[in-house]
Amino acid sequence: MATSKVTAANFDDVVLKSSIPVLVDFWAEWCGPCRAIGPILEDLSNEYGEKIKIVKLNTDEESAIAIKYGVTSIPMLNVYVNGEVVKTIIGAKPKPALLKDLEAFI
Repeated sequence: MATSKVTAANFDDVVLKSSIPVLVDFWAEWCGPCRAIGPILEDLSNEYGEKIKIVKLNTDEESAIAIKYGVTSIPMLNVYVNGEVVKTIIGAKPKPALLKDLEAFI
């Protein structure tokens, strides 16, 4: 299951009302570390998509949501459970480190 894009229009339905944990990747086109972590998130989505939904939010296009959730540096990964942020991961990490950070949700 590939990662999908989320916008202000569908953020509530896709993220906040999800029945499973959701990891939101706050990113931007110009961000090198964001591009580096992209393929890792695709892998995780393909491997664990039935346990955790992984979506991407472009902070340039959706600045209101980025501001609402206090995004000051990217990539920033928020894990939402029942509409609440339960974990925040700042910066690009290799896959083993991300798996360790996400083990409670997968």
